[in-house]
Amino acid sequence: MSNAAVLHKILHIKRQEKSDAQKNKQVATEQFEQVATILYQELRMKEKAETDFEKAMDSSMTITKMKQQSLYIHRVNEKIMQLQHQVHIARKQLQDKQAILTDAYIEVKKIEKLIELREDEQKFIEKKLESQMMDDISIRQFANANIN
Repeated sequence: MSNAAVLHKILHIKRQEKSDAQKNKQVATEQFEQVATILYQELRMKEKAETDFEKAMDSSMTITKMKQQSLYIHRVNEKIMQLQHQVHIARKQLQDKQAILTDAYIEVKKIEKLIELREDEQKFIEKKLESQMMDDISIRQFANANIN
C-alpha cells in the first residue's frame, strides 16, 4: 500500500505542475491578446490614414501636409512591423505553454491510470487471499467434522 501512497504523492505534484502550466498558459494568452489588439488598432489607424490621404489627394492639399501624412503613414507601418514581430513571439510563447500544458495533462492521466491499476491489483490480491483463507477454514471444518 505504501506504493500507492507514493503514487498519490507523485499525482499531487503532477497536478500542481498542471495547475502551474494552466496559469502560465493563461498569462501567455492574455499577453498574446493584448499585443494582437494593439496591432489591430494600429492597422485600423493605418487604414484610416491611407483613406484620409487618398481623399486629400483628390482635393487640394499642400505639399507640406502631404509629406506629413506620408510620414505619419510610414511611422504607422514601422510600428505595425514591430507589432507583427511581437505578435509572432507572443503566439510562439502561447503555443509553447499549450504544449507544456498538454504534456502535464498527459502525465496526470498516466499517474491516475497507474494508481487505478495498482489499486485494482491490490483488490485482486486481497480477494484472492480472502478466498484462500475461506478455503482453508472450510477444509479445517470439513476435516474436523470427519474426525469427530
